Amino acid sequence: MRTLTHGEYLAMKRFPALDGMRAIAAVMVVFFHYAGPQWARLNGWIGVHLFFVLSGYLITTLALREESRNGQISIRDFYVRRAFRILPVYYVVLGIVVAFAWLRHEYSSSGLASVMPFYLTFTNEFAPPGQVFGQSWTLGVEQKFYLVWPALMFTIGAFTLKRRLPMTLGLMTLAAVGHFMEIPYVSPAAYFMIISGCLLAFLLHSPRTFGVLRPFTHPLVSVPALAAAVVVQTNIGEIDALVGGTGGLLPVALYGMSVGLLIISTLRGGPIQWLLSLRPMAFVGDRSYSLYLIQGVAGTVVALSIPALAVHRTAAGIAVTLVSLLMADLLFRWVEQPMIDQGRKLIKKLNERKAARAAAVPERQPELATTSA
Repeated sequence: MRTLTHGEYLAMKRFPALDGMRAIAAVMVVFFHYAGPQWARLNGWIGVHLFFVLSGYLITTLALREESRNGQISIRDFYVRRAFRILPVYYVVLGIVVAFAWLRHEYSSSGLASVMPFYLTFTNEFAPPGQVFGQSWTLGVEQKFYLVWPALMFTIGAFTLKRRLPMTLGLMTLAAVGHFMEIPYVSPAAYFMIISGCLLAFLLHSPRTFGVLRPFTHPLVSVPALAAAVVVQTNIGEIDALVGGTGGLLPVALYGMSVGLLIISTLRGGPIQWLLSLRPMAFVGDRSYSLYLIQGVAGTVVALSIPALAVHRTAAGIAVTLVSLLMADLLFRWVEQPMIDQGRKLIKKLNERKAARAAAVPERQPELATTSA
């Protein structure tokens, strides 16, 4: 086994270990919500921060590679891809949530009526906590970030790591400051984690900074990297108390660093990449977005179908996870994949029209220079 070269990294079409990381993140969140206090000490809530790091890394990496191929990224295509990836299944699940509440005559009493304006406009993080479909606050954070990120980094900060790096570090600093200001209903730590993933993408894309990180691409590094992530996750409170209390920002930042190291160390191969790339991991990872969205519906179905599980929380967590996965598979097949394909077709059609318009414009002939006698 050896480390990865920068050329080999740029040639990679997929990062298979990321499927397993997404799978773990989604299942952690579901278990945290439904498996009871005996599992709460494992801090499964941090799965959302794992999602944030992965999202920032993957989306920024794809944009950087598009820029390398074409000389720029298409902001229009970026937004079309994000819209067809995120919006259809989100609104389908929201519709299912509303239908459940309406049929049970709980639309108003459940609080859905009052928070619906937030859910419809992706301002979910500003809705009061503890609401039905409350886990969707993460979508509000991500959507706002990706409205700004491509224009900021691929127009103002285009082409130079020297320009992008200080801008990215500046945004992380602002997020950290915002965390300590304790702004109600705003989640600066979430933005901090997304930007951490983006920063990792920049560092790996640049030949110079990749050279610094290259030793960590050795596959055996993935074992201590995974161990570090587990230790930080299961000891968030203790680490925070040890450093005098930062409201969780420092341990979450340490967790983000360990996730970044895990991403780097699983690029080349090795035992952890093999584990995270297993077919069951890939299956769940592909459906992790729908799994995350549909968990509340699955929890209601399980509670109504097997009331006895209310006192057997571990079994309830397992049941909700399995039912969520079944529902997520249907959503993945019938909504996610078809709509992603429609987005690709739309981008292709828009680009063909653009090319046709460009071809229809006659090439301007240079004017002959004239001189007067």
